Order: sequence, then structure tokens, then C-alpha cells
Amino acid sequence: MPARITIIGPEGRQEVELKPHNTLGRHPNNTIQLLDRIVSKEHLHISLVQGAWVAKDLGSLNGTCVNGERITGERALNNADEITLGSTRIVFQSDTTAVPSGHSGDAGTKSMSRVTMTPGMVESHIRTKLAPLQDISFMPERLVTDVEALRRDYEKLRVSYELQRAIGVELDVDKLLAKILDTAFQLLAADRGVVLLVEDDGSLRPRCVRTKRAGAATSEEVVLSTTIIESVRRDKAAVLSSDASMDSRFSGAHSIIMQGIRSTMAVPLLQAGELFGIMVLDSQIATNAFTEKDLQLFQNVANQAAIAIQNGLFAKKLEKEAVTRERFQRLLSPAIADQVLSGRVEIAKGGELRDTTVLFTDIRGFTSMSESARPQDIVNMLNEYFEQMVEIVFKYEGTLDKFVGDEIMALYGSPVAHADDAYRAVKTALEMLRVLAEWNRKRMSEGEIPIQIGVGINCGEVVAGYLGSSRALEYTVIGDVVNTGARLCSVAKAGEIVVSEAVYLRVRDDFEAVELPAAQVKGKSAALKIYRVVGERHPHAYADEHTRPS
Repeated sequence: MPARITIIGPEGRQEVELKPHNTLGRHPNNTIQLLDRIVSKEHLHISLVQGAWVAKDLGSLNGTCVNGERITGERALNNADEITLGSTRIVFQSDTTAVPSGHSGDAGTKSMSRVTMTPGMVESHIRTKLAPLQDISFMPERLVTDVEALRRDYEKLRVSYELQRAIGVELDVDKLLAKILDTAFQLLAADRGVVLLVEDDGSLRPRCVRTKRAGAATSEEVVLSTTIIESVRRDKAAVLSSDASMDSRFSGAHSIIMQGIRSTMAVPLLQAGELFGIMVLDSQIATNAFTEKDLQLFQNVANQAAIAIQNGLFAKKLEKEAVTRERFQRLLSPAIADQVLSGRVEIAKGGELRDTTVLFTDIRGFTSMSESARPQDIVNMLNEYFEQMVEIVFKYEGTLDKFVGDEIMALYGSPVAHADDAYRAVKTALEMLRVLAEWNRKRMSEGEIPIQIGVGINCGEVVAGYLGSSRALEYTVIGDVVNTGARLCSVAKAGEIVVSEAVYLRVRDDFEAVELPAAQVKGKSAALKIYRVVGERHPHAYADEHTRPS
């Protein structure tokens, strides 16, 4: 089952074909060594387990995220999943996608089952429905007048006790769903169970599949009746089906007989009257295996389970928001990040036109430097360099767009605009050169070679917003203004700040600049008027409130 990963890190991009068992980390003894100082010595396993690729964090200090969510223990991987370790991104690619079901309830063996809902092949006759939002409250003792009412209340207590004992304080949703189905198997004579949860787009997706039978095939396919699923979804009511294989309407449906579906129950998972999932149990052994009493019991299980699942989903949401906050804080200055996260500033997801100043800077002679130094020394140098430069970007409320090798791309005006964004960008560049000069003095005193950078700045209208695939979105800007800014950075010599005419016209009252010979850059038919910034006309301290004195 071929699979490969694309690694995007401090050393650039590389593709690696995976073996059945792979270790990733900073230490050279790993199958795949990652030259990233934030990555642990032994950070992650990626292994082929019973036909599915699984990632397992090895208790790393900084953790592992899959699609922005931090994982604990094992996590099944799907094609195009993005794995983040430290400052390294890994894109997983495989031709096979599996839905993990965990180990079977009684047999204790792992199963990787596939769940499909086929409208034309599998249908069932609905025999019984329970009223939606069945009452789960308990009757006061003085109102209990018959034994049946007492039995019903006892059953609710029993289900609640059994579930709480099984799940404890589990908040991991996948583990929680598996424990809920295990408990359902203990309470009801079912062979297979499936939990489907509603996705953001409104579709139902299998999140957990369990089988009770010992020796069940790991490739077993679970086919669900669309009649039952749609009925539960539409009416928010629990449903009990009859023996489909004995129903005269399906005498020609050989797939049903081959499936051996005898009896099926499906119950809604509800939160404040809204359906967020469906639980399904079926039996392949006994004809008409389930009774109306079983359906009531299963509904009680679902009522209790819904509370636990919602708690788990809420905990996951909080964790995701924490990751989002961390990402924004890496991308934006603290002041701007707080505005975005509080909703005071909205970032367009589809892209919007914004007047933006773009700043590019890269290290001169970086390729030859990399060839003559140890990779780890280069990584350490880059990390220290980036740390200092990004602090300056944030000081002037710029946005860190990305690192590309030794290049930094920063934005002023996206996602938050200021009246003096071009000024902020040029001020950033001058301070970068000043800080770099101080750092170089320290490096040379320690026997290290100095670092020289060139800076290019351009401004104008760009398309800004979340761009990329559904699995790998990032905030960035695109357009001719961006491309030209990158070209200006290439024109700049070591220690130079080269700006376009558009930038010069915005900042000429604040900075001294020398016009350079017109530059012919790629993508432009006419040569560009460019200027080299040599200093500030009236130097002053940058105000704490981040507003430039008039």
C-alpha cells in the first residue's frame, strides 16, 4: 500500500517514500531525520497497521498536530493530511483511506471496517419508532403508581451508571465513541455498531465502527440502510427495523442476504433538540433480534451518550481554538492577534482586495554558506535570525506571511490596515539592518561569519485572505504587487533597502532615498523606477501606541 510524505522544513522540501514502519525525529538514528531544533530526538512514528497508516506521537515536548489538531497516542492518517512537528510541515499522501474502528468490544481485536450507505441496494422496513425527544426525566416518588414506571426509571439509572463507569472522564471523542459502543454491546445483543456525526457541511460521517464478534474480518464492510438513516435524521426519532432478509419486498436483493442483516436499531444524538449524530446497532445472528424494549434501552444509551459526546466535542473545539490562537500569535503581532481572535477584525476566507505594503528580505550568499557549514549550525543560525527579525515585524504591527528558506515575507495593511503602512515597512527594514549589525558584531567575536541581507519593499492592491486547499489553508496575499516586491529584494545588494516608486512617493517626506538606475525585472515589459533608502529624515522613537508622530 504505497504512501509517501512531503517534508517542508528549514532545509527546504523533500519527498520520502514510507516504509511499513518509520520513525521521525531530530536524532540521526531515526528512519527520517528532521533538522529542526523544535522537534524531539524521537518525535513521531508513522506505521502501516492492518491496512491503514497510523501516526503516533512519542510523548514529544512540543507535540504533534494533524490538520491543526494536537494528537495524543495514535491517529489514523488520510490522504492529504498535514502533520506539523515544530516548524516542520509534513503532507501525507496515500492512495488508500481507511476509517479506523478500534478494537472489538468482546474479542479485543482491532478492526478496520468500511461504512457505506447505498440507497439502491440496502433498504429496511421500519417497524417501530419512538417519539422524538423521549422524556429522560425521572418521576417523583409520590407519582410512581405502577411497577412499569419504576422499571423504566431503574433502567435509566442503570444505563447512566454503566456508561459513566465505562467512559469516566474521557474527552477524546474517538476513544469516547468506542467506549460508548462497547457499553451498548454489553447492554444489548448486537453484533455491530456505528456512530455517525454531522460534519460542518451537514453530511453524516462515520466516526466509530465496532464489531462484537470474535474473529471478525478486518476488511468487513458495514452497509447501512438509507431508509433508516434518513428517517432518524428527518424525524429525530429512534427507529427499529424488521428482518430485512425475510421481507418480501427484498426477495431479490441478494446483497441483503449476503450481508445477513436481521435487525437494526438507529437512534438520534440530540443537543437542545438539534441532531448532531446517529447511533446504529444491528444483529446478524438472530431473526428479529431487537424488541421495542431494546429500542427504548438504546435510546436511553443515546440520551446519556449525547451529553458525554457533546462534552468531548466541546473540549476538542476549545483545543482547536487554542491551536488557532497559537497560530495567529505566530503570524500576527500580539495586539493584532487579539483583535482577530476577539472578532473585532475579520479575516476574509475567500480573499479580498486590500491596499498592502509587502516586505521581502533574504540572506545574501546563503547557498554557499549552507554548503560550507554543518546543517545543524545553519538551522540554529536561521532560527536565531528569524526570531530577531520577526520581533521587529511585530513591533511595527506587520503580519508574518511566511518563511521560504532564508527569505522572510511580511505584510503591512493585511489583515489590519494603518494610514502609514508603507512607513512602518520601511521603518522595519531600517531596524532590521541595525539589529543585524549588532548581531554580526557578536557573531564575529565568537568566530562566526557575519550575515548580510537585502530588502525589497513594494505596495499596492493585492488579493488577501485564506488561500489553499480545504485541508491546508493559510493567510497570505497574491498579485503583481507581491511578485514585484520579491523581484526588488533580488535587486537589492547586501545591506540595501530597495523600494518601488509607489513606496517612495508615500514615504519621501520621512526617509532619505537615492534614485537608482531603472531596473528591468522579470514579468515587467518596462524598466521600474527604484530607490535605495539610506536613512530617516527626522529619526524618532516609535510611539508605544504604534502611531507615528506627525
